Amino acid sequence: MSKIHILFFLISFLFFISCGNERDNNQEKTDNTNQLSELELLNKKILNDSTNAELYNLRAIYYLQNNNINKALRNINKAIQINPQSSDLYLTLSDIYLLMGEIQKCRESLLKAEKLNSKNTNAILKLAELSLILKDYKKTYEYIDKAIKIDKINPLAYYIRGFALLEAGDTSNAIKNFQIAVDQNQDYYDAIIQLGVIYSVKHNKLAVDYFNNALKIKPRSIEALYNLGMFYQEKNDYMKASEYYQNIIQIDSTFKDAYYNIGYLNLVYINDFKTAAEYFSKTINIDPYYVNAYYNRAYCYELSGNLAEARKNYHKTLELETNYQKAIDGLNRLDKIYK
Repeated sequence: MSKIHILFFLISFLFFISCGNERDNNQEKTDNTNQLSELELLNKKILNDSTNAELYNLRAIYYLQNNNINKALRNINKAIQINPQSSDLYLTLSDIYLLMGEIQKCRESLLKAEKLNSKNTNAILKLAELSLILKDYKKTYEYIDKAIKIDKINPLAYYIRGFALLEAGDTSNAIKNFQIAVDQNQDYYDAIIQLGVIYSVKHNKLAVDYFNNALKIKPRSIEALYNLGMFYQEKNDYMKASEYYQNIIQIDSTFKDAYYNIGYLNLVYINDFKTAAEYFSKTINIDPYYVNAYYNRAYCYELSGNLAEARKNYHKTLELETNYQKAIDGLNRLDKIYK
């Protein structure tokens, strides 16, 4: 996965990252026992105070976080029935509709939240994010400006505007907005990562500083480690790149791209075809449909003189992707050798 692909992956999921209520932004996942305890506690509170809209809202958020959409929707509707004038309740409703794929209803809920409280910056920023997802940049900028007028110290507003500018191709101003977000919140991990990605695409060493800063905030960040590995890989510093990929494997032994990239480094830079094939095999064990891993393993076998295994892997590559030209070329080479 390239850095550019990572960037667009993050853009696609921006809304899901920041769409939750403020109190949920840094919430860690709890184990099942704690989750059950949390639900039991909410149930008891609701039994004792059945007209408390916020308790139903909290239970809706709980169900939403645990992917029980139907129960989440029932609880937030009950909360709104009790207190239809609460702006924040419509934010939870918008989150539910978004996950249901009901974009129009999501937007209507956010507009209702803003109508009930014109200074509800959470609602305004979610409207900005939704506009960004819909690629309505004009509306995105309008909502951002509105939020900043209400609260000038607003890192999320600058972060979203940075994304909009980046998508619109204005990298220079995107950098400025991400940097403002970091200046306002020095621990703003997501903004720091984006700055690192942008500078990495530019092959600028500032990327390393940003990714290292991200690791200070989240020392086990696979995202930061992977981007550092890619940065050094593209600089042909294969030893340093491999070190970061190995660090990732220590954190998450199922992260297939780390194995694949180590295999690639051994194949291309070190010419250690045996080790490279082993890492491509590890990649395939995690993902049996990883086409490039089969092709590169075939190429390793070919270069090692193991032509039978090379042929087998080229054929497997073509089973997964019929027109994979390099695999076709590989089989043609093998045919010439056998002749």
